[in-house]
Amino acid sequence: MLTVIYVAPHQEAAEKLKHVLEEEGIMATLRPIGAGKHRSYFEVLVSELEAEEAQEIICRSMGS
Repeated sequence: MLTVIYVAPHQEAAEKLKHVLEEEGIMATLRPIGAGKHRSYFEVLVSELEAEEAQEIICRSMGS
């Protein structure tokens, strides 16, 4: 089962986070939110089993 771990404000940010996660060995999927012209937000999803680790990786990558 996939779970949302982050909502990015645009596709470029989501792609960057996906890349960071995949470099750490976590497969990630992106899913646009909204329809038509309003698809500016993207969900970053990972396996439910890897969600906690993925959130830690994202926090580290953002300097938190």
